[in-house]
Formats: sequence, structure tokens, C-alpha cells
Amino acid sequence: MTQYFHTIEKKEGFHPLEDQACELLRFAKLTLNPGESYSGETADREILLVMLSGKADVQVGDHTFSGIGGRPNVFAGNPHSVYLPRHSPYTITALSRIEVALPSAPSDLDTDPYEIRPDQVNTGTWGTLNYKRNFREILVKPDGRPASKLMVGETITPSGNWSTYPPHKHEEENGPEKFHEEMYYFRVSSPEGWGLTRHYSPERGYDQTYQVRDDTLLSIPHGYHTYTSAPGYQSYYLWFLAGDGRVQGVKLDPEVGWVQKTVGMV
Repeated sequence: MTQYFHTIEKKEGFHPLEDQACELLRFAKLTLNPGESYSGETADREILLVMLSGKADVQVGDHTFSGIGGRPNVFAGNPHSVYLPRHSPYTITALSRIEVALPSAPSDLDTDPYEIRPDQVNTGTWGTLNYKRNFREILVKPDGRPASKLMVGETITPSGNWSTYPPHKHEEENGPEKFHEEMYYFRVSSPEGWGLTRHYSPERGYDQTYQVRDDTLLSIPHGYHTYTSAPGYQSYYLWFLAGDGRVQGVKLDPEVGWVQKTVGMV
């Protein structure tokens, strides 16, 4: 049986996700203490290095990016990121204790690495009432930044609110719907906090609801998906997609999609 929901390691070190659901997307988390370094190579993939917390120096080939990051946690401001192109050696050196997200996708693009500063992140709100949430778009069209397949952003869901609602899917090229795999990497504002995510597909015969805790991940190669945060706890997810092109297109669940017509919402 395909596993769509995962728990991510919290301990120090480099921890790649072992996921068999998505073919294009991969994810890894890196945690280092001050003064420690990690070196890797992107091979035939592009990686967006997203600083979840802490500050680091990042060396990508001959390019040096100093003092990347700075927020104490994902709830305390916009992300600071570095795009790592394919065929690039890189080294991350922690200036403080750091947590780093490393989503990646196959790439056929040769370009220089680049920094995405917090003030370059597009922010706003989607939804209304109890399904209002705050978004931070890091690497999406039409920002003008080069990328092959990756699209990346963050969403902050307030206490008790729904997010990515109405449920939607993006699994085939069909009119406005476009094919994209997606992953949600979750953080919760308190260790005991939680939320719920539903992932379902009437066509494929599954309907699962998972308890979201801090450092969990939902892998979404297909199917409708939505999320709600338990009252009392603010939650976060890093969302990243890859598929056919870098323009998103979704199909709403027809049973509840009418909600979309009541308010302007992405």
C-alpha cells in the first residue's frame, strides 16, 4: 500500500525523505549546530534551500551567500532562500543552530544560483472567515526567477482555521486542471499542537485523514487535499510542486466547490 503521510526526523543531521508516492518531488531536512557544515551535490536536480530557522553561510560552486536566514522559527517572518541549480556542489555552514528544508525536482536548466531575500517574498491572504490563511510565495511564476520545475511557498494557518479549502486536485491535463505533484511539510506552533489533513480520491478509491503534528509531511501525487488547524495552535506548511510547466491549475471537489464562488480566492 502506498504511503502518503510521513514523519520527518527532528534530530541533527541530513535526513532525506524516503517516499515512493511522488516520482518527481523529493524532500530532505537538515539540522546543524553552530559551526557544523554539510556538503552535497545537486546532480540532475534543482533544489530550493529554505531556511526554516537560524542563520548559515551557503557556498554553491564558486558563489558565496553569506548570512542566509535569521528568523527564529517559521512563524516569525518571511523565509530566506537560495536556489541551487543542477550539477552544483554546495556547502551549508551553520552560524547558529539551523533547520533547513531542501525540496527538489528534476531539472534541465543550467543557470547560476541565486538568493531570494525575505523582502522578495510575495505575501497576502487567501480565503475568508474560518478558511482564511496567510501565504508567502517564494518561487512561483510570474516572479521572473529562473527554475525548471519547482514552485515553492509557505502557508500560515491561524488557530482553528481551514486551509487549502475548498479541497482541490491537480493530477491531469484536463481543461484548466494541470498536472503537478505536491508535498506539504508541516510545523505546529507548540509541541502538543496538531491539525488534520484529508487526502482522498473517489476515482482511485482512497480517502484518508491524518493527524498532523510538528515535522510531518503529506505526499500528494494525485487526489483532493485540504487541511485544518486545531483551535489554540497556529500551523505552517511549506508547499512545493513539480509537474507539467510552472503554471498552476486545479480542479475543485465538485461537491463543495461552490464555496469558491462566494469569495475571491486562489
